[in-house]
Amino acid sequence: MAEPGASFRRDLSEWRIVLVAWRLLVLQAADPVVGAGMAEHSTYRAHPWRRVEHTLGSGRRLFYQDAETLRREIARLERAHKRIRGTGPDGRPYDARDAATRAWVLLTLFECVAEMRRLGGDGYDAAQLEEAYAEFRTAVAAFDLPEGELPASAKELPAYFARYARERLEFTEAARHLLDDLLREAPRPRRLWFLGDAGWRVVRGLVARLIRELTVADLPPAVRERFGVVRTRRAALLSAVLHRGAGAVVPLLPDRLRYRSPEERSDPGTRRYRPRRDTRGPRLDRFFREVLDQTGDGFVTVHDLRAMAHNVCWQLELDEAAEARVHEAFDSWWEQLRAVMDANGDGRVSREEFVAATLAGCDRDEAYLERGLLPALRAVFAAADSDGSGFLEFDEYRAVFGGPRVHPAELSHGFRQLDTDGDGRITREEFLRGFTEFFTARADSVAGAELLGRA
Repeated sequence: MAEPGASFRRDLSEWRIVLVAWRLLVLQAADPVVGAGMAEHSTYRAHPWRRVEHTLGSGRRLFYQDAETLRREIARLERAHKRIRGTGPDGRPYDARDAATRAWVLLTLFECVAEMRRLGGDGYDAAQLEEAYAEFRTAVAAFDLPEGELPASAKELPAYFARYARERLEFTEAARHLLDDLLREAPRPRRLWFLGDAGWRVVRGLVARLIRELTVADLPPAVRERFGVVRTRRAALLSAVLHRGAGAVVPLLPDRLRYRSPEERSDPGTRRYRPRRDTRGPRLDRFFREVLDQTGDGFVTVHDLRAMAHNVCWQLELDEAAEARVHEAFDSWWEQLRAVMDANGDGRVSREEFVAATLAGCDRDEAYLERGLLPALRAVFAAADSDGSGFLEFDEYRAVFGGPRVHPAELSHGFRQLDTDGDGRITREEFLRGFTEFFTARADSVAGAELLGRA
């Protein structure tokens, strides 16, 4: 039985939302516009955990916070989506600002919360469902979608989903990769450092199999039919055990354990900081895979540099002009990388080309740095220096680098690494020197971990 006055906002922040998180990503990626955008602009292949964090974190900011936070989040999404457009491999144009696609992405978030409750055995009754949907529509009204894009009431949602699945959804390459392959090759989450690489390879095979079966079991029937996948008895049993178990246990927990706050940070007392240990090959090869190749396709292209710029802008609440300056600087950096490192002229930089150019000393050429990397770093510094003082205080540094995956001790260590004179603030020169060493793979730096969204 659902609780009286059940709230969509509150249910979205419940920890058991993780059980439908992969289902949410697959449903969104099945829209051909989203699928095309993910293929060319997303870092989900190299950083799947960041993709989940961004999706759920954005949802909490949209539906759980005050009006001003909602306004800022919508403005941030508008700026990001404006850059996600192009022509897919099949020749069809795509644009993330497409109204039907935006409505679909928003509605999948509501539908997944409702399904989480239904599958857990404490689903909304008809009145509660309409109340939750009204709450949802009030929040998304700020997106100013065209009249008629969203169903008028919750009772119309099943017909909307069936029609959208039949007329718009496809088993896109992004959806197929999420369902079948991504988790089998996903990098180890930092919180599972204790498994080591060998242990993670064993665990992720089992995790990939379980999540695939759970996701297929939980997909709407119309979507399973569209994808040509079958819900097995074993998958149905797995879904029932996990959802019913969570539905029975989680509501009994105190609120501090049951719900995740919209901007939750890890409690420093709950886990011990351990310096990052990494023994996965030579420095340059590791740097290429973990830092430069943001999209995880084995090459560096303009999309990888734009992903870095996007992650910088995502951390900060910049106005449109400041965000444009960051993107422009990273685009210029890409042009310099391409000019110097793209030996075969195919418009992308391979690992071999990167290693060869770096070993040849291009990263020590001051003219090369001045035309590419240094302007990008100056743009990041200017964006982070919110008060225009010419220094980064710790609070400003934390705004850029202090994400939910960064332990407070690691954050402090990164700040001290850049603050070479120990005066408690980072000058622009200190920032440029420290990150020049990091970006040219001359030194490891925990300071850059969150900026680049490393796994």
